Amino acid sequence: MRVVSLLVLVSLGVPCLAESERQNDINRLDHAAKVLHDTMNAPDQRIPGHILKHARCVAVVPHMVKGGFVFGGEEGKGVATCRTSTGWSAPTFIEMGGGSWGTQFGVEAVDLVMVVRGSQGMRKLLSSKFEIGRDASAAVGPVGRHSSENTDVELNALILTYSHAKGAFLGMTFDGAVVRSDEKSQRAMYGARGTPRRTLLGEVAAPSVARPFLSAVRSAEARAGSHGERKQSSKGTR
Repeated sequence: MRVVSLLVLVSLGVPCLAESERQNDINRLDHAAKVLHDTMNAPDQRIPGHILKHARCVAVVPHMVKGGFVFGGEEGKGVATCRTSTGWSAPTFIEMGGGSWGTQFGVEAVDLVMVVRGSQGMRKLLSSKFEIGRDASAAVGPVGRHSSENTDVELNALILTYSHAKGAFLGMTFDGAVVRSDEKSQRAMYGARGTPRRTLLGEVAAPSVARPFLSAVRSAEARAGSHGERKQSSKGTR
C-alpha cells in the first residue's frame, strides 16, 4: 500500500515540477524583455542604432550574479535570438558562467546584453559552448546617441557587451566567461527537435510565450532606427 501511495505522489509531482520549470523559463523570457526595454529607455546609455542595425544576434542575461574579491565569477541564465530572412528567430536558452580577474567587492546582480556581430559571431553562438575572449573577441559596446560608428572596437569585436546594475552602465567585457546551451530549458520549451542550432536558424516556430521578448528586440531595433533617421534629418536641415 505504501508503495502504491508513493507512486501516486510521484506521478502527481512530476507534472507540477515540469510546470514550475516551464514557468521559470517563461519568467526568464519576460525578464529579458524588460532588460531590453530598460536599456533602450536610457537616452545616454542605450545601444546605438548603427550597432543594432548590424547585429546578427542579440543575447540577454538578466540578473546575472557577479561577486567575489580579486577572483570573481559570473553565473546566469539568459536567452538569445538571431536575425533570419523572415525576422528574429525563436529564442534559444543559454547559460553563462566562468571566472574573471580584477578587484571586486560583494555580490551584485548585473543585467547583460550581448550584441553578436557577423557570421563568425553567429557561428560561435550556434556552437554548444564558447568562451568570451578566447573563442570570441569581446569589447564594451559604445553607448548613447553620440557614439561613433567608425571605431576599432566595432570593427574587430565579435561581441559587444552592455552591462547594467541599478541603472548604471558598468562597461564590463566578461572575458573568461563561458556561454553554453541550456539544454534542459531548451528541451522543455521545444522538445527534442528544437535544438539551439535549428532554433537560431529560424527552423523552429517561436512559442507564444516568447512574443514579449521578440517584441522587445524588434522594438529596440525600430526605436534605434527611428532615432538615427531623426538625427540624419536634423543634420540635413542645418
